[in-house]
Order: sequence, then structure tokens, then C-alpha cells
Amino acid sequence: MRFLRQSMIGLFLAATALGLLVFAVDLIGGAVQKRMADAPPPQAPRERVFSVNVVRAIPSTEIPVLESFGSVQSRRQLELRAAVGGQVVDLAPEFEDGGKVRAGQVLVRLDRADALAEVERAKSDVQDAEAEGRDAARALELARDEQAAAEEQAGLRTRAFERQSDLADRGVGTAIATETAELAASSARQAVLARRQIVTQAEARIDQAASMLSRSQIALADAQRRLDETTISAPFDGTLSGALVVEGRLVSANERLAELIDPNDLEVSFRVSTAQYARLIDAGGDLINADLTATLDVVGLDLEAIGRITRASAAVGEGVSGRLIFATLTQAPGFKPGDFVTVRINEPELENVIRLPSSALDAQGRVLVVNSENRLEAATVQVLRRVGDEVLVRGDIAGREVLEARSPLLGAGIAVKPLRQGDAPREEAAMVALTEERRAKLIAFVEGSTRMPEAAKARVLAQLAEPQVPAQMIERLESRIGG
Repeated sequence: MRFLRQSMIGLFLAATALGLLVFAVDLIGGAVQKRMADAPPPQAPRERVFSVNVVRAIPSTEIPVLESFGSVQSRRQLELRAAVGGQVVDLAPEFEDGGKVRAGQVLVRLDRADALAEVERAKSDVQDAEAEGRDAARALELARDEQAAAEEQAGLRTRAFERQSDLADRGVGTAIATETAELAASSARQAVLARRQIVTQAEARIDQAASMLSRSQIALADAQRRLDETTISAPFDGTLSGALVVEGRLVSANERLAELIDPNDLEVSFRVSTAQYARLIDAGGDLINADLTATLDVVGLDLEAIGRITRASAAVGEGVSGRLIFATLTQAPGFKPGDFVTVRINEPELENVIRLPSSALDAQGRVLVVNSENRLEAATVQVLRRVGDEVLVRGDIAGREVLEARSPLLGAGIAVKPLRQGDAPREEAAMVALTEERRAKLIAFVEGSTRMPEAAKARVLAQLAEPQVPAQMIERLESRIGG
């Protein structure tokens, strides 16, 4: 009985548990079906607001800067050539590549023996011509005296003939005496003509002597010039380039010995487009003498030179476009002919223009401005100049906030949150503290550099000695030494 009672109780508990499990499964399945059948409650969509950087459009007077690239060259360059051939017997100690010479300094001397002999022969010819001139003068003087004596004798013979003719007319003289007197007078006149011819020949001899003297003097001057050309001197202060001549070498006539360059009289030539050239001329079509700055990229430091535009090329070269412009550099320490520099020219100033980043402008010349509801609006502006990464524009946006950089996600009507330049602290120039090993490596590189001028080297070393060094300068130096 007891076993039967316990079995019935266990069967009852199992049936109750199974019933409860079935009920729970049905309850959960109904709840899930009801949840899946019900529609979600409607939710209002939220508008996305973009945070953008803006700049305020402030009209001002700007001086546009035109940027180009050019090369530095000397305005005074001279090729030193040997006018005559010969052996080099003497060279100046400064006659080498990079040697500095002074005006009038003797640079090269050639063998002068042949030239001296030619000068002495020319002097001897001059002395002979002078002696011939003196001899001709004395001969002319004697010929004139003989002519005077012959004329005097002819006068006496003529008067004797006249007396004899008078006596014959009075019946006192004889015909033979008259004829004899007449023949004597005729012979005297013939003697005068002969003396005059001698005088003429003497005068011609003087002219020939003068001509001979002139030719001999010309030959002497030519020989002296050839003698002087055996000595080559510097016509102005400068620096020698390409000096390859050595003492004892035989040089030929017109052979190039070196090139003399004036390093203090420099100019820069650069090319601009025709549109840029049009902005550098005045109303009369003349090129304005605009100021410019030439920058040379040196390791760790940029060298700058100040100059002024002087002229433009007369014609456009074959196969090129634009205009070639020349500018004189007034202050150019450290610059050398052949340097490739960046040229920045100050154009005439523009009034009532707005300076904006180039990224704020689209291809159609429009910008996005923020209205009073912090939404973007499109505005059209007139682009006047492009200066690097910035543009100078005019338009009806004065005093408004302009989107600094456009994006495909932004357009007219988009809600934005303006981030103004004054809202965040301005970043200072990055400065880096160097370790002693890194500092020593940079200082050794700068001291061993041969391309860097001494003035620039001193400034770079002074900056490297500071506790904090500009990161940009460190990056430049290490990029060149592979650090």
C-alpha cells in the first residue's frame, strides 16, 4: 500500500510539472507573436549638425605677391682670352677657380721675347723714317736756295738781253750779240724750270718721308699693342671661374683662359605668364619697377635678397611662352651666379578685397557663408588673385562668416556649428628639445657643410645651441643627412 501511495504521488507531481511547462511555453510563444505583430512606435528624425571652421570676411587693402622661379646671374662677366699665342711664364697666386682679384691686377704673363724684338724693329724703322724726313727737309731747303739763285741769274740774263736789244735798236749793237744774249736768257729760264722741278721732287720726298714715318709709327703701335697683350690684367674686381691654365703651358691666340665674374653686381632672371606680366605694366605699357624678394633654400635657413625689376626680354624665345623679366639684386649676401631661387614680386596694391583660403572656393567661384540660423548659404565672389594657398576676392560677403574648407557633405541649407579661430588657443611654432647625441650630430653636419655660407652657418649653429630648436629646421637638416 505504501508503495502504491508513493507511486501515485510521484505521478501526480510529474503531471503537474509537465502541465506548468506547457503553460509557460504557450505563454511565452503568445507574447513573442504579439510583440512581432505590433508596429514600432513612431519616432521624430533628428537633423545632423556639422562642426565647421569658419573665417570672417574682412575687406582690406592687400598687396598681392606674385611667385615665380629664376636663376641668379652676374651683370658683369668677362671671358679672359689670350689675344696672342705664347708660353705662360708667370701666373698670379689668385689665378685659380674661386680666386678673388682686383681691378688692374696682372693675372697672366706670356713670353715677351718675340714681341720685344718686334717692338725694337719697329722703333728702328721709326728712327729711319725720322732721319729720312730730316734729310728730305735739308734737301728741300737747298733746292729752294738753288731755285732762288737760278731765278736771280735768269733775271740778270733777261736784263742783259734787254740792254743788248736796246743797243741793237739804236744801231750800236750787233745781231750776233743780241742773239747770244737772248740764248743766254733762255738758258737761264730753263735752269729756273729745272730747279723748280728739283724743289717739287724734294717736297714729294718730304711727303714720302712723312708717310713712311706714319707707317712706321703704326707698326710700332701695333708691335707695342702685341707686347701689351702678352700681359693679361683684370679689368674689374671679381672672382675667377674655370681657371685651368698652368705655368709653362703653350696657349694659342684667342684661347679661353678663365672667366671673370663680378659677384657683387647680381641680377635674377625669371619667367612669368602673359597674364601675370599684364599685371606688372602700367597704363602706358611700360614695366613697373616693382620690389621683389629672391629666396634661396639653404640647409636649415633660407637666404633672402632684395631687388627691383629693371627690364624685360625684347622677344619671346622659340618654344617658350610668357615673358622673361630681369631684376637687379641690391642686397644679396651669400648668393652666387647660377643659384636657383624663388622670386616673390610685390604687385600694385588692391583696395577693398577679402583674403580667403583657396579651399573655401569652388570651381564656379562660389563660397558658403553662415546665416543667422547657422545654416549655409551659397554666395558668388569675384576672384582677383591667387596667392599661394589663398585667394583675394571681391563680393557681397563683407563681415560674414565664410566656410574655411568645402566638403562634398556640405552645401546650401545644411545646419552647422561654426568653429571660429578665437574659440581655440592658437598653436605656437613647434619647438623640440634635443638630446646631446642628436645635437652633436646636427652641429657636426652644419660645420662640415661646404655649400652653406658662413653667415647662414653661424645663425644655424646659434639656433642649435639653444635648449629648444625649431622642429622645421631639425627636419630639414636630418632630411639631408639621412637622420
